[in-house]
Amino acid sequence: MNTVLFWFRHDLRLHDQSALHAACQLGAQHLLPVVCLPDVQATTAWGFARIGPHRRAWLANTIQNLLQGLSSKRSQLLILNQPAATALPALARAVGASTLVCEDIAAPEEQAQVAALRAAGLQVHTVWHSSLLHPAQLPWPVQHLPAVFTPFRQQLEQNGLQAAAPLPPPATLPPAPAQVPAPWANDPAQALAVLAGAAPAPDARSAFPYLQGELHGGEAAALAHLGQYLARGLPHSYKRTRNDLMGRDYSSKWSPWLATGALSPRQALAQLRQFEAEHGASDGSYWLWFELLWRDYFRFLHLQHGPALYRARGLGPQRATPHDAQRFAAWCAGRTGQPLVDAAMRELAATGYLSNRLRQVTASYLVHDLACDWRAGAAWFEAQLLDYDVYSNQGNWLYIAGRGTDPRGGRRFDPIKQAATYDPDGAYQRLWGSP
Repeated sequence: MNTVLFWFRHDLRLHDQSALHAACQLGAQHLLPVVCLPDVQATTAWGFARIGPHRRAWLANTIQNLLQGLSSKRSQLLILNQPAATALPALARAVGASTLVCEDIAAPEEQAQVAALRAAGLQVHTVWHSSLLHPAQLPWPVQHLPAVFTPFRQQLEQNGLQAAAPLPPPATLPPAPAQVPAPWANDPAQALAVLAGAAPAPDARSAFPYLQGELHGGEAAALAHLGQYLARGLPHSYKRTRNDLMGRDYSSKWSPWLATGALSPRQALAQLRQFEAEHGASDGSYWLWFELLWRDYFRFLHLQHGPALYRARGLGPQRATPHDAQRFAAWCAGRTGQPLVDAAMRELAATGYLSNRLRQVTASYLVHDLACDWRAGAAWFEAQLLDYDVYSNQGNWLYIAGRGTDPRGGRRFDPIKQAATYDPDGAYQRLWGSP
């Protein structure tokens, strides 16, 4: 075996990189790391761009940091601005590779990409490494996953299951081929500039002012942020503040890096456990683990149900899926007339970020009050959120819409009651009362 392709997907890091370690262990003379950029011209079925300006800028910044990290290992990153299904087989032929290694992602589109590569003749080795626990660790086959989260968590706790220790970055990498033929050897800076586009102007009101100060994309910033969050003792206050709506510290802000894979969940947990060993465990540190476990649960749901999670009916009985295009457009623009919802949608548009509480409130309002298609809302969040994660986004929207596994048949959040509870003085609504 002369050359192996390594395809970075939603795992844009070098630490705890099980897939990259697997690629290095194949014994190839050359290893060629590759990333395929998303199509910035792609639109959704609802007529808007599939990836918005905030996520474009964040992803470009993340890939830039990965490129630098690989360069420090005397490797390189080939950035392809073409669909993986066509670009990677052609590249493999050009460099004499027959084998490709990549992350295993259990979502339909990502599964279809791998199927297309195999159909094109590539030997594709996929490695699961986006969760704390490996599916093989679970106390039951993933097909028998509990239908709701609580018994899932309880059984894991009763069984004392622990995440494996994160892997260190590889000390060295096999060199890339001496020459990559045109047109594959493109200018990384130019490719990333096209991806980034015109980044939106920073908004001083943002709870996550990305690309400002230390809040940059990529592994280096992710590990630095994790370290300072722990050094400041913030896990102890997490449970008390996690439903707040404003400020830098109300939540961990790990999610933008977890979403791109710049931060491994096992690395986050390992350092959290070290923090608990030194400073004591608390309700707050427990709830951080709790939220990481929710990420796992949504991933295992995808392994269990696959494409069924993407049907209009989801996992529920067949029923009508109403949609009103005008109401949906008003929701996207923050012009529904409901003050808390509109403030939240303005924050999302301006910053690419939104608190978890407000994600629930706005999603509920779209589905239960405006009677719009939950899939349109899921697509809007995919376009806008810096921390878009295919598993969590789909799982949470199914939960709100009552089309997932939860037996309660959906969750409606009364925006007036939510405002009274979480914004009693109206400070958040005043902050985002205008674009």
